Amino acid sequence: MALIWITGARGFIGRNLAAHLAAQGHRVAGIGHGAWADAEAMAWGVAHWTNGDIQASNLENLRRNFGAPDCIYHLAGGSSVGAAIAAPHEDFFRTVASTVNLLDWMRLESPTTRSVVVSSAAVYGAGHSGPIAEDTQGTPYSPYGYHKLMMEQLCRSYGASYGLQSVVARLFSVYGKGLRKQLLWDLCGKLSRNTGQIELAGSGDELRDWVDIRDVARVLARLPDAATAESPALNVGMAKATSVREIVELALSAWPSPAQISFSGQSRPGDPFSLVADNTRLALGGLDWQVPVEQGIPDYVRWYLQQAEQTPC
Repeated sequence: MALIWITGARGFIGRNLAAHLAAQGHRVAGIGHGAWADAEAMAWGVAHWTNGDIQASNLENLRRNFGAPDCIYHLAGGSSVGAAIAAPHEDFFRTVASTVNLLDWMRLESPTTRSVVVSSAAVYGAGHSGPIAEDTQGTPYSPYGYHKLMMEQLCRSYGASYGLQSVVARLFSVYGKGLRKQLLWDLCGKLSRNTGQIELAGSGDELRDWVDIRDVARVLARLPDAATAESPALNVGMAKATSVREIVELALSAWPSPAQISFSGQSRPGDPFSLVADNTRLALGGLDWQVPVEQGIPDYVRWYLQQAEQTPC
């Protein structure tokens, strides 16, 4: 059993990861923004929650109250390309400043703790076709991508200078039950208000590597042993290109009534055409992906319909 901290544990990925780690028998504490009732946090496997910024005083209080961590999963930071474009200064502090605060506390107070730092495929930028390997020199397409890249570089700097051990997980298009933003949430919302033609942004031909949150949690749980002072990067994707149009069709196959979908042809700012993982490094560890999009997308739609039925009018 390990003692694990998760920054940003109250977010979509964080709470699913916490539940998975707790089910494996680990003790999990979380830190991040927002009030979280003890009973609700415990339901997600979080035994102790600290509501606050990722800064030395809060981290030290967490250490005193819960114990020094064997591993820290760093998920705190910006989580939206659109929000980063609208408010780059805020995104910088959420992603970059929180990372240097965490690393410097670890350098001084917990230098043997390993970290799994959750980054994004956005570091690769645009102009790619086919699977992207981790050593690809991309140019980020948005402030969000630049800030994630800066976060990665900080980890390598602290590894080279102080020996801190970390591993970077570059997530591709994560989705799953409970996600209340992005394409599937927006699509289901429009379907539920369907008055005829529904228009979505882009061409529909954009390619993404879709990964269900259940697989993401399983992958992240296995990564602490890969942490080194070199801070290696691993693509967390299924190496399968699926177009937005195909995702929409899978969602419609599970929706109880027909709908007409069209695409505006106008891409959103900061939205590359293709982001698909080369996951060769990850596959060397013998990972067994369990949730293909043909299962995961209908699962999401069924979850949406169920929670819609339970929401009072």
